[in-house]
Amino acid sequence: MNKLFPDAASALDGLLHDDMLIASGGFGLCGIPERLLEAIRESGVKGLTFASNNAGIDNEGIGMLLRTQQVKKMISSYVGENKEFERQFLSGELEVEFCPQGTLAERMRAGGAGIPGFYTKTGVGTQVAEGKEVKNFDGEDYILERGIFADLAIVKAWKADETGNLVFRKTARNFNQPAATCGKVCVVEVEEIVPVGSLDPDCIHLPGVYVQRMIVGAPYDKKIEFVTTRERASA
Repeated sequence: MNKLFPDAASALDGLLHDDMLIASGGFGLCGIPERLLEAIRESGVKGLTFASNNAGIDNEGIGMLLRTQQVKKMISSYVGENKEFERQFLSGELEVEFCPQGTLAERMRAGGAGIPGFYTKTGVGTQVAEGKEVKNFDGEDYILERGIFADLAIVKAWKADETGNLVFRKTARNFNQPAATCGKVCVVEVEEIVPVGSLDPDCIHLPGVYVQRMIVGAPYDKKIEFVTTRERASA
């Protein structure tokens, strides 16, 4: 099975439609599937729900899709650093389902493992628990969280072999690993494709069985969320 496609548009061909749920890897601007997000924007699909740690920043990451009004709902744990996100949320244009960060990662992992729900103490007694089933175990209350089963997963990896075995680079592994498992189809953009057998099996972070399509997205421009500088000390 040839999993490698020439570009993001062709890799997403036949997969996109309005009102779909997309699980997207990344944390801020670290490890986000830039080329795939650009292709989704250019496709014009709308009414999208994204399960992602956050929406990037204005015009970067999922933020570019907020600008084009293609996102109707975000399932996220952190929504700062994005003025357009803030504007749409406060005006009622964007629906937001806040989800504690660890719970969001586990919801994706659970979906990938075929687990429809699990109980957690995180969020008990807060707004996070509103409308959710509460069950008592050994004298402690837990709330039921649902696993995420996405129509599509889009992630970014550092290296892959031709069969789709993936290696993520350091902290860029973040939400990419659980997000990749919970989609009906997983499309990955990587920086480098290497021959089968060249990856140390003990260093593979995600087996190729989870990956259906791949593109090489490099080269990338290094994007920085906050540029902080200081005056050079005088001699």
